[in-house]
Amino acid sequence: MGVLTKIAGATLALGIAAQTAGAAELKLADFQPPTHFVVDKVYAPFTQAISDATGGNMTVEIFMGGELGPGPAEQYNRVVDGVADLAFSLPGYTASNFPLTLLTELPGSIDAETGTDRILANIDMLSDEYRRVVLVALWNNAPNLLFMAEKPVITLEDLAGLNIRVPSRNAGIVVQAWGANPVSMPAPGIYNAMQTGVLDGAMIDATTLGAFKLAEVTNYITTGMDSTISDFFIVMNRDVFDGLDDTAQAAILEAGKAASVNGHDAWNGVAVGALEAFAATEGKQVITLSDDEAAKFNAASAAAVEQILTDAEAGGMPARAFVEALLAE
Repeated sequence: MGVLTKIAGATLALGIAAQTAGAAELKLADFQPPTHFVVDKVYAPFTQAISDATGGNMTVEIFMGGELGPGPAEQYNRVVDGVADLAFSLPGYTASNFPLTLLTELPGSIDAETGTDRILANIDMLSDEYRRVVLVALWNNAPNLLFMAEKPVITLEDLAGLNIRVPSRNAGIVVQAWGANPVSMPAPGIYNAMQTGVLDGAMIDATTLGAFKLAEVTNYITTGMDSTISDFFIVMNRDVFDGLDDTAQAAILEAGKAASVNGHDAWNGVAVGALEAFAATEGKQVITLSDDEAAKFNAASAAAVEQILTDAEAGGMPARAFVEALLAE
């Protein structure tokens, strides 16, 4: 049983089909803390739906806090290698596997409200990137903002030379276009890096103010510019999935569709409340860029996005077609 978070039942040996094993359990790995809202808002309904659809024969146990192995960037490979049956992670943490998926995070490609719907509407264009696993759920988070430890960012020039954490390569290109030094780092490392001065700030969404306690090391948040919007996914070991009967497979995929919607709603809803609470805290400040300054940020972002798309097309990727499909009504 998982020490940190118990959702249900006995262990499933990898590669053993549910129809031959009888009652079976899947292991889902997540690097986030066990107190994270994903447990109640996404995993609880996900696991319940699978159990209900299979008459209790298929259950899911959640292992939070890297219990199946540390390191956010390693979660995808743990599914590929069979250490976990399912895992939550960000495509940006293993960016080389998901270059087309990561175009969704570019400023202007999607918006926070409709992004998940647009991604799922064009999911067939991404099928080749998930050939080593089964894509169970995929959703966008709230917009990434600029969290600053000590220096407020009011103008584009304020970022010059500062070390800013980024969630992915593409986000790094955008931050570099803003004049800062991008530093690739998974979310769990940000707190200590900002506290010790290794980072001046971080590009990340507002849910992390509570989920990763970043409100404790952040004094200023800048918003108002077109920013990146990261994605999250739940993926499954393909051999394990293929070994399940039709009922179990359908249950997982249907529960995954609901998880995509629940994940989208959870991240965006929690972000709104977290930002409001931060703004109401003494000594903390949310800065909204002036129209003129936002235009400077957005012009720099647009140039970076154009270069990213040009480079992707030169590498044989249908980058512009995919972004156009995301933007289509």
